[in-house]
Amino acid sequence: MIYEHEIPEGSRLYFGKSAALKRKIETEAARRLCEAGFEEIVTPFFSYHQHREIDESELLRFSNEANRLVSLRADSTLDVVRLIIRRLGRTTHHKKWFYIQPVFRYPSLEFYQIGGELINQDDLSLSVDMVEGLLEHFTCKAYLQVSHIQIPKIISKMLDIPLEVLKSGQLETLLAHNEPWLNTLATLQDPDKIDTILDSIPDELRVPLLEMKRLASTCKYAKVIVAPLYYAKMRYYDRLFFRFVAGNKTIASGGQYAFKKECSSGFGVYTDALIETLMQ
Repeated sequence: MIYEHEIPEGSRLYFGKSAALKRKIETEAARRLCEAGFEEIVTPFFSYHQHREIDESELLRFSNEANRLVSLRADSTLDVVRLIIRRLGRTTHHKKWFYIQPVFRYPSLEFYQIGGELINQDDLSLSVDMVEGLLEHFTCKAYLQVSHIQIPKIISKMLDIPLEVLKSGQLETLLAHNEPWLNTLATLQDPDKIDTILDSIPDELRVPLLEMKRLASTCKYAKVIVAPLYYAKMRYYDRLFFRFVAGNKTIASGGQYAFKKECSSGFGVYTDALIETLMQ
């Protein structure tokens, strides 16, 4: 029996202080993004194309009147980029867009997000600065982690290690290879120490490591660590990647990606996680 007051597990309910905080976060984010030259976009709740970016098992799908499969929006990033480039490209040449809207995942998961996309701009420090400013405004104590998706992919091919091992952080499996340089990367956190290890690591890893150091050095954030072996299984972020973490929650993340040969970058603030952190 389902009572009248019950809501599906994974859905969101905000009221009183939490609803007011949600409104403040979204209003402040919109103000900052507009001042930084972003324009707002609100994409449809429904999509024909989400299966290209998201695991189909995570989609909420149904058929429309023409019996075509339609899904509820499960991700905003590539929907925004696709619509700007393919549908609105003749009516606007603007390259910086933001959105404040929910996404939905199977079976009944609902997430609120604030995101920004910089089309044809791969300077990830701009995204880091936007998120950093918002978190500092609300006195959210988080640390910034800088990673590079290519590093675990390169190591996976070199040592024949499944990417799932890197994704799940199975350090015992990695260290069992008895590669001194791999042990060094597993414990590396200080971006200033990257220069000191370059001579001892494989050549293929030097460029992405230096890109990580460059991003970390341009950030004004007080708590910055690097995590070279961190692997976020994303279908679009494929190079530099960052995330802000508070406690055990990822508050925001972002990275570089390519769509139709357009090198871009962007970020997403996970509003629900931020609200929970601030309320605590």
